[in-house]
Amino acid sequence: MEHSSKDMKVMENENGITFSSSTHKKDGLRTMPFIIVNECLEKVASYGIMPNMILNLKNDYNMSLVNASNLLYTWSAMSNILSIFGAFLSDAYLGRFLVILIGSFSSLLGLTILWLTAMTPELRPSCGTTNELCNSATAAQLAILFLSLGLISIGAGCVRPCSIAFGADQLSIKENSNHERLLDSYFNWYYTSIGASTLIAFGIIVYIQENLGWKIGFAVPVILMLISAFTFIIGSPFYVKVKASNSLLTSFVQVVVVAMKNRKIDLSECSPDQYYRGHNSEVLVSTNNLRFLNKACVIRNPVRDLKSDGSVSNPWSLCTIEKVESLKAFLSVLPMWSTSIFMGSQGSFSLLQANTMDRRLFGNFKIPAGSFSFIMIVTLSIVIPLYDRIIVPRVAKYTGRPRGISSRLRMGIGLLFTIASRVISSTVETMRRSAAIEQGQIEFFYSYFPKSMSSFAMAMLTLGLATADIIGSVIVNTVDKVTCIGSNESWLSTNINKGHLNYYYALLTLLASINFLYFLAICSAYGSDRAEKVDASASNEDDKFDYMELPSSKD
Repeated sequence: MEHSSKDMKVMENENGITFSSSTHKKDGLRTMPFIIVNECLEKVASYGIMPNMILNLKNDYNMSLVNASNLLYTWSAMSNILSIFGAFLSDAYLGRFLVILIGSFSSLLGLTILWLTAMTPELRPSCGTTNELCNSATAAQLAILFLSLGLISIGAGCVRPCSIAFGADQLSIKENSNHERLLDSYFNWYYTSIGASTLIAFGIIVYIQENLGWKIGFAVPVILMLISAFTFIIGSPFYVKVKASNSLLTSFVQVVVVAMKNRKIDLSECSPDQYYRGHNSEVLVSTNNLRFLNKACVIRNPVRDLKSDGSVSNPWSLCTIEKVESLKAFLSVLPMWSTSIFMGSQGSFSLLQANTMDRRLFGNFKIPAGSFSFIMIVTLSIVIPLYDRIIVPRVAKYTGRPRGISSRLRMGIGLLFTIASRVISSTVETMRRSAAIEQGQIEFFYSYFPKSMSSFAMAMLTLGLATADIIGSVIVNTVDKVTCIGSNESWLSTNINKGHLNYYYALLTLLASINFLYFLAICSAYGSDRAEKVDASASNEDDKFDYMELPSSKD
């Protein structure tokens, strides 16, 4: 389809990619700096304020350790949950460009308000010379703080799930003979730049906050986010903008609704020809697991349910087999997914521990407490390439598997690292655990899901992180309330020298061990036949696994 006017041309290719302008060439590597700079600066800005926020809440807002930790858990959970909402919004309604634009300015506004809380004395509690003389924050002061954190979460939820896919859109014109090579180059540069931005956030930004104060420490992220937003806008004339289509989440709801409408249908009386396959569907045969959902793809009245070209008249009355099987795949991985959500972060407590230690290296240079997270990123940067390029090829020679060991075994090793990290309370081991378990999870989900759900593997991880934050908050609240019964000092006392963080870590070790036993039970329930199918699928897709394009869901 093509329309012309004096100044503008609007075109749509076979993939539904639209663009306009008669003077600017669209797509290609020329758009990459704008997209990657936007994502990287957003990460530097938002990640840079996270490590030291526990100190800001505790010292400047006079919050207890438990309340401050719960607020940070809630903030993190909100950011992760909104990432799923951002992906849904971009897929179903607004498209990735608008969602990233909205997210960029939402983050900018949130960071600006947070900076104003440091600049304006009236926006934070007044304090004397010691913390004991600080007043509690008023409702208005807390409302402004929550508003700033909420806007930052909205921004992160819009930018992060859409940025990498938006960049891939620019290189997805099939007429480009270098399509695959450009995608490989893009993903390599994308992940490298994201890693570098995280290092800058946990290193330089945290150092500025600790040594120059909150006024400058919060001002720098504002400036970076301002540059990020306007860099993205400057590149607008060159972008390819994919039209919004039906979201995968909407498809799931449609399957449930239609299955409920058709609940009286007797599937034993239905022939295979009555199941609607749809046009260009990759899944043509329905399975018998969760058989009730098959009722959603039964054609009851061809005249009413189908158009003259064979397409569905109303997606809320009839679904394709592929939609039904996608929902089944999602439901079938939930038990395995649930084994990895016990990741109650101890980062805030570790930072408070580090803050009480002698952190001097040489001369007057002192490592900022918040920069201990820097070690996690460096460790992750070393472990992943070491595992992927050195360990996997050598193990593969003995196991005969292209990925060395099965995805379930990698997840199990990751859970064992969880237990080890609780025992020794080590940041390095915690990150090593995260690296192992997340890689195994992604491969497991990717192998279980049909190709139309490839982007949902990352969404499952995001949802898991959000659930982990909620569980972490529940554990903190429960431990605090139970351990202070009878006028005893809470294990999680604001004064960590009076509390018992060692007991808290011992409890986490016990819970992590129970979770590992639960994981073994789930593995047994999945059975070896399905495991071999997953591993075979992973082997066939091995070359494509590390960098997958995130497509919009289709009807």
